[in-house]
Formats: sequence, C-alpha cells, structure tokens
Amino acid sequence: MKVTITSQCMGDRNCNKLCPEVFEYDEDQLLSIVKYDMIPEHLQDVVRQAAAECGADAIIIEEE
Repeated sequence: MKVTITSQCMGDRNCNKLCPEVFEYDEDQLLSIVKYDMIPEHLQDVVRQAAAECGADAIIIEEE
C-alpha cells in the first residue's frame, strides 16, 4: 500500500493523532506528510481509517 497526501490537506492533524507512526505534521508547509514509501502491513487498517475520516479527502491510498 502506498499513501499520498494531496494539496487539499487542511492541516487539522486528525491523521497525525490517529496514526503518528505513519503521518507527520510539517510545520513549515502546514500540512501532513507520509513517513513511508510503502505502508507496513500492521498499520494499513489504521491508515484506511485515517483516509476515511479525512474531512478534506486529502489522503489517497494506492493498494498494491
């Protein structure tokens, strides 16, 4: 699974709170970034949850 965050990110940090192992907040850009190129299997369900709960629909998941 690959995950990207689009420019639609509102910077509300919900994904960071839900899954800090994968998402990090960039204070300079004021948006979240993804720490991994490929999401580890044990974190994939919570990443899907973060994408589903993203108010801006800014988290894009590419299933491998």
